[in-house]
Amino acid sequence: MTTTAAPRTVLERFPAGHPRGSWPADDYAAAQRALGIDAQVVMDLTTDQFLVVTKPTPTKS
Repeated sequence: MTTTAAPRTVLERFPAGHPRGSWPADDYAAAQRALGIDAQVVMDLTTDQFLVVTKPTPTKS
């Protein structure tokens, strides 16, 4: 049985090599949450970036 992750919307990308690390992404995600958007920071190892994404919405089967 194979499961796939629900699609997420990428709101913004931040380079992982930033001197402040993930802080810019964390700050951006916090600002989005303050606007009512359920955002979180994830690491994309393939592109070496922090992504601010919306959480996936559950799908009905």
